Amino acid sequence: MDYKAVIFDFDYTLGDATDAIYAGFKAGMTAMGRPIPDRETVRHTVGMVLEDAYTLLTGDDSQEGRNTFRAEFSKVARPMQAAGTPLCPGAKELLLALEKAGVPTAVVSTKHTGTLRDIFAGHGLAEKFAYIVGGDLVSRNKPDPEGLNTVLGKLGVVPGEALYCGDTVIDAQTAAAAGTDFCAVLNGTTPAEDFQDLPHVHIAPDLNDLRAFLGL
Repeated sequence: MDYKAVIFDFDYTLGDATDAIYAGFKAGMTAMGRPIPDRETVRHTVGMVLEDAYTLLTGDDSQEGRNTFRAEFSKVARPMQAAGTPLCPGAKELLLALEKAGVPTAVVSTKHTGTLRDIFAGHGLAEKFAYIVGGDLVSRNKPDPEGLNTVLGKLGVVPGEALYCGDTVIDAQTAAAAGTDFCAVLNGTTPAEDFQDLPHVHIAPDLNDLRAFLGL
C-alpha cells in the first residue's frame, strides 16, 4: 500500500448509530411539537450537519430552532451513541490491520468529538487513531476541507499521500477539496452510481473489500 495515512468518516463508514440518531430525532421533534419523520427519511440525512438535517426536514432555518433541536437531540442521542454504537462489519479488523502495517489512521466526521471518542473507547479502539476531528472542532464542516486539512497537517502528510474513506457525496467532495484520494464505502444510503462522476480510486461495497483493496 502506498498511502502514508488513511482517514475515515464515521457514520455508515466505520459505525452505524442509526438507533441513537433516530431516537434523538424523535426526541427533538417531539419536544418542538413537530411531526416525527420516519426512520428511513432520517437515515438519508446522516452525514449532514445535524442542524442542516433539521432544516431540510422541517423548513425551519431559524438559528433558535436549529439550536433548540441540537440541544434536544443531544440529550437523548449522545448518551445512546456513547453507550453502544455498533461498528460496521470489518471495521475493527481493518483498523487493526492498518495499525499492524504501520499506517496512521484518523477520523474526520460531523459527529461530536467526545461522542466519537466514547464510541471507540467502547470497542477498545480509542488509542488506535492518531487524531479524531469532530464537527465541534472546526469552524466549517464538510464538504469544506478544514477538518481533513487539519488532520493532514498534524500527520505531516501531503494530500496525495492520504486516502479519505466515506459513504456520502459530501465525503467525496471533501476529499476533492483537500486533494486526497477518495474511496467510497457503501455501508450507508448512497448508491455506487452516485460516486461514478466524482473523483475516486475505488468503490468498496463493504470494509472487507476496502481492506483487500489496500492489500491488507
